[in-house]
Amino acid sequence: MPITRSNPFRGSGLPNMTLYPTADAGAVGKLLSMCPAHAQTPLVEAPELAETVGVARITIKDERGRMGLGSFKALGAAFAIAREAAEVVEGDDWGSALAGRVFVTASAGNHGLSVAAGANLFGAQAVIFLSNIVPEAFATRLKAKGAQVERAGANYEESMEAALVWAAEKGYTLLSDSSWPGYTDPPFHVMEGYLQLAAEAAVQIDTPPTHILLQAGVGGLAAAAAVYARSVWDDGPKIIVVEPDQAPALFDSIGAGELVTSSGGVSEMGRLDCKTPSMIALAGLSRDADTFLTLTEEEAAHGITVLGEHGFATTPSGGAGLAALIAGIDGIGPDAHVMCILSEGPEDV
Repeated sequence: MPITRSNPFRGSGLPNMTLYPTADAGAVGKLLSMCPAHAQTPLVEAPELAETVGVARITIKDERGRMGLGSFKALGAAFAIAREAAEVVEGDDWGSALAGRVFVTASAGNHGLSVAAGANLFGAQAVIFLSNIVPEAFATRLKAKGAQVERAGANYEESMEAALVWAAEKGYTLLSDSSWPGYTDPPFHVMEGYLQLAAEAAVQIDTPPTHILLQAGVGGLAAAAAVYARSVWDDGPKIIVVEPDQAPALFDSIGAGELVTSSGGVSEMGRLDCKTPSMIALAGLSRDADTFLTLTEEEAAHGITVLGEHGFATTPSGGAGLAALIAGIDGIGPDAHVMCILSEGPEDV
């Protein structure tokens, strides 16, 4: 059973943290309404899985088809880039609005695809740094989107440091999905983009969930979904954040009462294998989440197998929230209505 940690900062947030994620999804919806690739993703019921797990109801926000990129990440960096294009576009010439601009990031997964797609859409260039543990198949997907791929470091944090240094030396725009002191505006808007899926789910669902499970890497998706859920349902749902036990960045930070870097081996939940949380995400989740838990590699693998048997094919990262539910969580009983996010498709890259 996953190890859990109750959040003593619920409602107030960690001390000395004042920059929180926004709950206003209006700007995201406005820009997406002009995008021909945009379409609402489905919110689906999983009655057979609910029976298997032993809860009353499971509702899944299925992001596997989001904007042709196969992941919720399509909403993040692409939105942040679109905001910049909207500030300078002349007439309807969106395709060259950001000509000459170069966006640089590190990626453990789909954030890089979103940067690449967003840059390509508005005439900019993307440079994506990958650590040496990211499979070459993912680099191939990035190149197909027109991105330049650079390899650096043994893990996500090291590739992020390389991207930061390279962007500064070249005078290019760093577009990370994480945040730290002195670097907050771009990741704030990346997280703002993720509000779209939460806003859709709130309209699609007929009754509020009793529990919301949110998987986290640096924490951007979880923080955006949590702040929006609180804005709609207040203190009703119990919000639970799920991380790999090899990368318990938020779990450890809540335990320490401050932002810390965790340690651990390489996780098969590669998109979530981030050892340092986003500062903005940690601030928001320390205020909005009730519980943090860690998932073992074995629990994740078993959960993904069960999900596949029920027609929800995904990766260990994409199904980590549901895998935690399958593994068993104290306090989630037979009357529970649990909402989860299936955050990416099954392609294991």
